[in-house]
Parts: sequence; C-alpha cells; structure tokens
Amino acid sequence: MDKECVIFAGGDMSENIPNIELRVKSADYIICADSGLKHAQRLGITPDIIVGDFDSYTGKLPDNSEIIRSIPEKDDTDTIMAVRKAAELGCRQIVLYGALGGSRFEHTVANIQTLLFAKELGCILTIIDKSVICLQYNDGEEYYYQRSENGTYMSVFSLSETTEIEYLDDVKYPLENYTMKNSYPIGVSNEITETCAVLKIKSGTALIILTDK
Repeated sequence: MDKECVIFAGGDMSENIPNIELRVKSADYIICADSGLKHAQRLGITPDIIVGDFDSYTGKLPDNSEIIRSIPEKDDTDTIMAVRKAAELGCRQIVLYGALGGSRFEHTVANIQTLLFAKELGCILTIIDKSVICLQYNDGEEYYYQRSENGTYMSVFSLSETTEIEYLDDVKYPLENYTMKNSYPIGVSNEITETCAVLKIKSGTALIILTDK
C-alpha cells in the first residue's frame, strides 16, 4: 500500500477545509515547508519534518521535528524540497495545503508546476483548499470526480501542448474525441451534472480544478 504524506506550504490557506483532520490523521508523514509550519500550528499539529531556508518563518521550531535547512539562494522552492523528501520516504500519495499564493500569484503558478514535478518523481500530488487541483494523464484509467451537494464547477486545461480527451461525460458540456490545446481554455467552468463526472484521456496531461458552487 502506498504511503501518504500531507505537506503544508506557506501560501494562503482557508479555514475549515473539509476532511483535513482525517487526512492528517491517516497520513504516514506530515511535512511543513518553511512558514507552512504556521498552518500546522494553527491546527495543533506537530510535523514530522520541517524543510526550508526559513526566510519567512522566524518563530521557535518544534523540538521533536526533524529540521532540514537550506540556504535562500537555491533552485528548489521550499515546497519542492518537501515533495522531494516525501518521495524519498516512499510516499506516492501527497496532499498539499497552503499552496495558493494570494497576493503572490507567482507562488500559485510555482505550485501548479510542482504537480508536474511530483509526477516526474512517480507521485500523485493534489492541492486542496476551497478548490481541489490535480493532474490527469493517460494511464489507461477512467477518473471520477464527485459533485458536491450544492454543485461543482469542473475546469479542465491542457498543460501539455495538446491533450486528447477520449471522453468527458456527466457534465454540462461533454466532450468526446476532442483535442484540447494549451493556448485555448475551452474546458473552463464546466459543471458536473450527475453524482460524478467521468474523464478519460488518450494522451497529454490535463490540469483539473474542482470548485464547489
């Protein structure tokens, strides 16, 4: 069974994210990336590991957490460091909180690129906040996306130059044998119309964003 890791990054993080306590409790490892420690502390969580250059967190560090320090002048973001460590620990399922940049929009873009980096390491990374953000690519499987009680917007974007959609069903605007381009956002703000939407991809890599109404 794949190990699971929860990572707290230092971006904006909504309060009362559904199921966060259950995810933290079931995780094999909790890693904080620099000021992501503040989110963990707010939730009363002591992480197993804290990584970063600590340019944004200046408080006292927990005595019983492993600390991995870096210098500010580095190629890896603090979140990338956390994902690398999770992969080294054998975690193939990773959930990332605090990944949205707020006023620092570049951090949001960096963390979306981190989804691709995790894929290269053989990991499945999901960003969770008010929206759920993940990747879908051709692995021969159908994927199902659940509709919330009040309804769910489902946006599908091509991250590769093109993404061939075999089918996207049980949505307001279904697709079949359609090639998406990364220069045209035709998949934005679709709506799940049944209990679950179903998506299968022939080729390419798609970015999926689910947002409750």
